[in-house]
Amino acid sequence: MTGHPRHVTVIGGGTMGCGIAGLMAEAGSAVTLVEVEQAAADRAAERVRREWPEHADAVGTASDIRRIPASTDLVVEAVAEQAELKMDVLAAAAQAAPHAVVATNTSSIAISRLARAVSDPGRFLGLHFFNPVARSALIEIVTGEQTAQETVRLAKGWCEAWQRTAIVVRDSPGFATSRLGVLLGLEAIRMVEEGVAEPHDIDAAMVLGYRHPVGPLRLTDLVGLDVRLAIAEYLSGELGDRFSPPRLLREMVGDGLLGRKTGQGFYTWTQR
Repeated sequence: MTGHPRHVTVIGGGTMGCGIAGLMAEAGSAVTLVEVEQAAADRAAERVRREWPEHADAVGTASDIRRIPASTDLVVEAVAEQAELKMDVLAAAAQAAPHAVVATNTSSIAISRLARAVSDPGRFLGLHFFNPVARSALIEIVTGEQTAQETVRLAKGWCEAWQRTAIVVRDSPGFATSRLGVLLGLEAIRMVEEGVAEPHDIDAAMVLGYRHPVGPLRLTDLVGLDVRLAIAEYLSGELGDRFSPPRLLREMVGDGLLGRKTGQGFYTWTQR
């Protein structure tokens, strides 16, 4: 396999899954988008076709992992950030596509833990894409203890074909990007909680002062406060109290203020 993969199966039709599917189609791969129900798969595929209309013919759907195309070169798991769910999906995917590279888009869960679900962990690794996938320049390649060097070589080549910069990170909770990004986001939330400054001023400090493309609180809204809370709880258990979720984050999630997807987080969003 050289250049881009011939056929990519993306499991999960949420924001990240659709973005990954669109990027794969744009790069020239045939894409199968898998969801638990056919109606959900069709809705996700329609979203991809709307955003990448010139590549609409490249995207197909499935509602059964066991029936993903035999021609699949790469499987990308992009379901919710729950270890047991991911392991169930990865086990089924590895069995259905015995010759494909199997990747997880997890932003924090240890690759070596998830690899236990894969029959051949040498062909498994993390491919951490970033939101929004279409505009992000980075892909974080995360290697597990048993990831084969050939798998890493293929992943690097594919990232180049996707016109993305790849960084290679050894498996560790939170990897490099989530570990740093979540810590910054949690501290920004604590500053709001303590009344240090308003969210837009905290974000402006990082955008204008440190040249971040988006502030940590706006990014938290984009990612989803519930997602950020789940990651913080996981990292707190693995790495200690410095990742303990602020009280304000727990309260906002409890009140259903999850960011852009609910219309209200640290900012008000008129379009969901």
